[in-house]
Amino acid sequence: MDLAPEVCALIRHPADTFPHGATRRSYIAETITQLDLGQRQAQQLFGGGRDTIRKALHQRRTGVTCLDAFAARGRKPIAERLPRLLDDIHAIVQDHCQTDPTFQTTRLYCRLTAAEVRRQLMARKGYTDEQLPCLQTLTAKLNAMGFRLRKVAKCRPPKK
Repeated sequence: MDLAPEVCALIRHPADTFPHGATRRSYIAETITQLDLGQRQAQQLFGGGRDTIRKALHQRRTGVTCLDAFAARGRKPIAERLPRLLDDIHAIVQDHCQTDPTFQTTRLYCRLTAAEVRRQLMARKGYTDEQLPCLQTLTAKLNAMGFRLRKVAKCRPPKK
C-alpha cells in the first residue's frame, strides 16, 4: 500500500508526540492494524526499528503491556554504590579546611587536592583503587559538599 506523503506525515505526527514507551507502541499497533501494513512498511512509515513494531503488535495481540525499565538502566551513582564514601570524604577534608581570611564569603577552602583526598581514602579508610571513583568525580563531589579546592587567598592590606 502506497500512502501519500501528506498522509504519512499526518500518521507520523501523533506517534512522535507520544513519549517513548507503551503509549507510542499501542498507537503504532493500532495504526498498523487499521491500515493493514506489514512490518517493513510500518518501519518506513514510522521510522525506528522493527523490534519496536514487533513488540507493539505483540502487545496488541496478547493484551500484555511491556514495561520499560528506564530507571534500571545505566551506571548507579557513587553514593549508591559506596554509601559511606561521602561521610569519609567529609571526615578527611574537614581537618584541612579554613574559611576566607577576609570573611567576605562563607566558603570553606580546602588545602587538599582531589588526588590527595583519594590517597588518604585508600590509606586511612581502607578503600581500594578499583572501588574509588576517578579524580573528576571526587572533585565534583567535594564541590557539591561545599568545599572549594583552591588555595586560600591571602588577605592583603588595602592600598593607600
